[in-house]
Amino acid sequence: MSKISEAFKNKKAFIPFVTCGDPDLETTKKILLELQKNGADLIELGIPFSDPTAEGPVIQGANLRALKNKITTDDIFSMVKDIRYDISLPMVFMTYANVVFSYGMDKFFDKCKEVGMDGIILPDVPFEEKNEFEIVADKYGIDFISMVAPTSDERIAKIASVAKGFIYIVSSLGVTGTRTQINGNVADIVSKIRETTDTPCAVGFGISTPEQAAKMADISDGAIVGSAIVRVIEVYGKDSPSHVGKLVSDLKSKFSA
Repeated sequence: MSKISEAFKNKKAFIPFVTCGDPDLETTKKILLELQKNGADLIELGIPFSDPTAEGPVIQGANLRALKNKITTDDIFSMVKDIRYDISLPMVFMTYANVVFSYGMDKFFDKCKEVGMDGIILPDVPFEEKNEFEIVADKYGIDFISMVAPTSDERIAKIASVAKGFIYIVSSLGVTGTRTQINGNVADIVSKIRETTDTPCAVGFGISTPEQAAKMADISDGAIVGSAIVRVIEVYGKDSPSHVGKLVSDLKSKFSA
């Protein structure tokens, strides 16, 4: 059984996202410990990329700050290896195809296994092109996480039927970022997924308040929050870990079992 499935066992999963190396890797380590302490069930770690096409301005800014610090993929692997002794939660990388290609696909997934990562999300890889990545990821026991968007429609059943780990539901069209209202046909998407598979599904893109997080978790199996957390890191920098912990505690507080 995938370790990722443990995040959803008998509960709604809260999944925070942070960009590694923003403002630096030591602070990222402290933030990860705060995430675990304050109710995270699974953690998404962003590997910085110079052209993060799925990201809105907040997470783009985090990518740029980390890259300005000369953070490399090897630096991030080393950080994960160090912190893995203290983090018992499942963790997945979120990055882009070019990061994996340029590192070397076998080398990348071998390293993921070595440092204790559990899955990967590549938002710029279409479902029809995922096999070349997934075959290698499978070889090293890394779940390739599928994404379903409001436009997926007739492809939802096909995507869901082969999904591993969990299914990432994109709540609305466009890039990541906080929104005052979550649009999209999330309930319909969840219904179609559940007709096909019992693989858990979690909703991301745009969730920023405890109420939004709870609503999306009620509809699905969990909620993913990125921009709201990254904005706190942007404001507080090296002093952000405790502020992130407070936000995560607030966001998780309204989840029902």
